[in-house]
Amino acid sequence: RNSWRAVWSYSAKRFARDNKTLTAQENRARAAIEGDKPARTPRFVKTQTDGLVLDEAALARARRLAGLKGLVTNIPATVLPAAEVISSYADLWHVEHSFRMSKSDLRARPLFARRRDSIEAHLTIVFTALAIGRTVQDRTGLSLRRVLRQLRPLRSATIQANGAIQTLPPALRDDEQAVLDDLKQASPRH
Repeated sequence: RNSWRAVWSYSAKRFARDNKTLTAQENRARAAIEGDKPARTPRFVKTQTDGLVLDEAALARARRLAGLKGLVTNIPATVLPAAEVISSYADLWHVEHSFRMSKSDLRARPLFARRRDSIEAHLTIVFTALAIGRTVQDRTGLSLRRVLRQLRPLRSATIQANGAIQTLPPALRDDEQAVLDDLKQASPRH
């Protein structure tokens, strides 16, 4: 129940990137051994009594593992199959992007509240703004920053003259109207 499990996935694209990185690391190691690079000891270099040597075993092991990605989880396979662990990890960048967005675009920091209810209220507002921002991005296909930049200058005016009230809508360009139309559409997930 409290055990961990490892899930491995292979990607040819990751293999190509790993192989390229390993070759560059091997070249740096060889350059350090030959004395061309006096920098810190790179990966795959062993220090022996007679000097620096290439760690062939470590390099061979790294090449055997090229293309593999290992994930460790404590969620049982009955709850989350291996394929879902891998796809969830691949979607992790959405969470990381949300946290970056919540700190900058949503102005979640700095937080000057001290009482628990004030802190919870602030975080509720921030996460509500995050949910709205995600909905805006999903519906328009544009970044939140781009939507705000496009729509922020729009203004309407209400004029009262001789007892008559007239509201003038903003003059919309085609791209601004398209964004507003996308925002009116129901979310594709519903």
